[in-house]
Amino acid sequence: MKKNNQYFARKIHRFLGVFIGIQFLLWTISGLYFSWTDIDEIHGDQFHETHMMHQSASDLVNPASLDSTLEISTMELRFVIHQPYYWVNEKQLYDAKTGAPHGEISEAEAKEIAQIYIKGEYGIRKAEYLAETGSHHEYRGRPLPAWAIHFEHPENLTAYIDAKSGNFERVRHRSWRWFDFLWMFHTMDYAGRDNFNNLLLRVFSLAGLAAVGSGFTLFFMTRKKRK
Repeated sequence: MKKNNQYFARKIHRFLGVFIGIQFLLWTISGLYFSWTDIDEIHGDQFHETHMMHQSASDLVNPASLDSTLEISTMELRFVIHQPYYWVNEKQLYDAKTGAPHGEISEAEAKEIAQIYIKGEYGIRKAEYLAETGSHHEYRGRPLPAWAIHFEHPENLTAYIDAKSGNFERVRHRSWRWFDFLWMFHTMDYAGRDNFNNLLLRVFSLAGLAAVGSGFTLFFMTRKKRK
């Protein structure tokens, strides 16, 4: 009976070792990368322009005069290319000085917004209009439609501008993309990358505990046998 128990413990331990070994290696590699990187640099803070100078927000129209049919539930005063706008109901911009509605942010406006918020003078390689993004896209989960402004930069720098509000949303670069790629292996969310409660991760975590448990079982069995 003792021999059979040891035999099965060895089999389970070897099988689990092969089954989860690669994933444990990926967890270790990704964990090392995360611990050796500066999260602020990963977020791209070094590319952000910190001091934003805007024109005065004086002589603004009364929001009640924007549109007689408009029912305002939320409103925010924000600056787009240094000019004041009312962002109404989280879906429409109005010129805060004239009351005129502003359509979607144009490509030219998106480029100008990106250059205002990105530190340094870099040429723009191309502008890309995004109506939708996949679950693995680097701009996933953010407001759409949006403009992706790609700069001529060694880090393949890309700024994302909300096409409705004109808001500067995100900046992405090569180091962030490596972080995001390794994050997928760390969370084991191969469908969307950000779900830490997925079934696969739970299964491998339990399998890891089982591997450790079988290892301890083998250790105490062989130790007792030698005595």
